[in-house]
Amino acid sequence: MKVLVTGVKGQLGYDVMHELEKRGIRAVGVDIEDMDITDAESVNRVISGENPDAVIHCAAYTAVDAAEDNEELCRRINRDGTQNVANVCKGLDIKMVYISTDYVFNGEGDKFWEPDDLRAPNSVYGQTKYEGELAVQNTLDKYFIVRISWAFGKNGKNFIKTMLKLAETKDSLTVVSDQIGSPTYTYDLAGLLVDMVQTDKYGIYHATNEGICSWYEFACAIFKEAGIDITVKPVSSAEYAAKAKRPLNSRLSKEKLSENGFERLPDWQDALKRYISAEKE
Repeated sequence: MKVLVTGVKGQLGYDVMHELEKRGIRAVGVDIEDMDITDAESVNRVISGENPDAVIHCAAYTAVDAAEDNEELCRRINRDGTQNVANVCKGLDIKMVYISTDYVFNGEGDKFWEPDDLRAPNSVYGQTKYEGELAVQNTLDKYFIVRISWAFGKNGKNFIKTMLKLAETKDSLTVVSDQIGSPTYTYDLAGLLVDMVQTDKYGIYHATNEGICSWYEFACAIFKEAGIDITVKPVSSAEYAAKAKRPLNSRLSKEKLSENGFERLPDWQDALKRYISAEKE
């Protein structure tokens, strides 16, 4: 099998490439300097030239607040770029994995979102990722849409790195406590995606580490695991001004993974422990 991975400079693309290589699967990694996903001709030339069996599409515009001021660029990457990739996958009759987000839901209530629940995003980022989902669904039969939340990994920016950096110069921090969800360790997720792409169990899935927490609880756990003594104060989303509206409820049901025989990811606390340990090496 041969798999092309987009966005290999990001957290997930980096880990997916390493997972494929670890398993002896032929992997081709590209980023913007190799293939500009917003350029249909570039996408066709590169993917057709490699002629893979599948594409794992990790490239995306993910700056949630900046997206509110850069809607056109965000849409060009998340919707149009995804459409370009999907079009080539259709032409080659190959599988596509599209990474999506909890932001496609309105984030209200306290239920666990099911893969087929109504999508009603509240932000530019969420809307453009939803439009990317539609591009995949309306173009392909052989697709996996995998929604994740609160991603962290070795390669790139993430909440854990931000917290640890802030702790170097501050003795107290405020973190929102009314947004509930599940962290996703991209190292663990990469293993699942590689398992998934080798099957024909197509459809929409949710994939995060097991267990739920608030950002405040996540921050407290980070500092405890890192052995850092710092005061963390909980605040509401209303008190913490952000340009883009965040979902308060990002609980994602992963039952569909179990139903299709996929191994669910370990608890987020276990993932955090392994991540902090790896960062110290």
